[in-house]
Amino acid sequence: MYVNGFLLAVPADKKDAYREVAEKFWDIAKDYGARSQVECWEVDVPDGHTTDFRRAVKCEKGEKIVFSWVTWDDKETADASHDKMMADPRMAENFGAADGSDMPFDGKRMIYGGFEPLVWKEA
Repeated sequence: MYVNGFLLAVPADKKDAYREVAEKFWDIAKDYGARSQVECWEVDVPDGHTTDFRRAVKCEKGEKIVFSWVTWDDKETADASHDKMMADPRMAENFGAADGSDMPFDGKRMIYGGFEPLVWKEA
């Protein structure tokens, strides 16, 4: 199992637009091997003393935190899918300009990375 994790700030009034983007992304990612996608909208994200989610993404007034992840069978599958997804014509059709300026968030402040689960439990 391999996980791509994302943390970003989205203007509160763009929640529906963000959901639409996330749903369209899933349609592409699953075609290239993604196993699951979870998109979480801020409900209770406290300010920290040293650092916190808001500071990590330079959250601005009126923005909400989104915490999300996509799971893959392994890192090799995730890596191989990246270039294929970027070349998929649905990316340009669904998400606009390649620089991300048509997205409902500032991608320059997004944090992302790849992880191997250390503990994964389900009931």
